[in-house]
Amino acid sequence: MHITQLNRDCLLHLFSFLDKNSRKNLAKTCHKLLEVFQDPLLWSLLNFHSPMELKKDNFLLGPALKHLSICWYSERVKVCNTEDWMKNSFQKDFCKRHEDTVSDFLLDVCNRCPNLLSLTLSGCGHVTDDCILQLLKNCSNLKSLKLENCVRITDHTLKAVTLHGVSLQTLHVDFCRNVTQAGLERVREKCPSVMLRAERSANMIPDSKPEKKVILKKASRRLVQL
Repeated sequence: MHITQLNRDCLLHLFSFLDKNSRKNLAKTCHKLLEVFQDPLLWSLLNFHSPMELKKDNFLLGPALKHLSICWYSERVKVCNTEDWMKNSFQKDFCKRHEDTVSDFLLDVCNRCPNLLSLTLSGCGHVTDDCILQLLKNCSNLKSLKLENCVRITDHTLKAVTLHGVSLQTLHVDFCRNVTQAGLERVREKCPSVMLRAERSANMIPDSKPEKKVILKKASRRLVQL
């Protein structure tokens, strides 16, 4: 029995065990398997591990998408997870291209995936408050939002959660160094039913260039105390 003789449900089940690249390669073998690859029901879960994966044509975005994960380790895009004021012009240009890629992709998710239930972003130094705001506005069924080491996320995202996270049950903002204790307290006050976790976020050094005057003042105070 040839694989193409299986019914649609069986083929969808077989495809579900393959990664994105394997699905794409199998779809190239015949028209029937291409139709299975293009079936929205196949794409309820998507995982990405590098910025470049977001530009490939080996997946399909649609209303069937329920769970999305974009996670890459900081060493893979190390320069994008450092403070802006520490980057040279070449590094800033490099990061801007990554930011555009991520922003465009998340905008597509906003427009095409209104039934998204969970979103995980880890090590994504390119994700901005505006991206999260649009996602919360367009994906009103979102129940879980997990952000980890997203250096551009600030209290604006936390405010957006209180205003637009109508279905949100879980919020993680771990290692997001520009989130403050005041912002976290606001979420706890406005959304007491949300399970909030913010490991080492409000206690980390914020992503801003230290002013020399402040440093000198602190040094002077120490000398006076001594």
